[in-house]
Amino acid sequence: MATDYIPDEAALDNLITSKPLVVIDFTASWCGPCKLVGPLMDQLAEEYGEKITVAKLDIDANKPVAKRFGIKSIPAVLFFKQGEQIDTVIGAKPYSEFSATLEKHL
Repeated sequence: MATDYIPDEAALDNLITSKPLVVIDFTASWCGPCKLVGPLMDQLAEEYGEKITVAKLDIDANKPVAKRFGIKSIPAVLFFKQGEQIDTVIGAKPYSEFSATLEKHL
């Protein structure tokens, strides 16, 4: 189950306000560590399926969004509940860190 890319800020806003729990992977094609986190996001989507929505956002294609959320380094994984940002994990971390962060909010 591959994770979809969010095309723009309007789509992002729609997603985080329409789904109860959303995990967004802020990434870029040139970012080495991001390539490690990508498959972990797919795994999160697989494991938590119906409970959460997982998506990716290319910061090069969406610079205003990266600025809006204060993204200074990537990979950055942001967690949203009912449209509000509730958590952030920065850097290439083990899967257990992403799943533990998610578990806190389920």
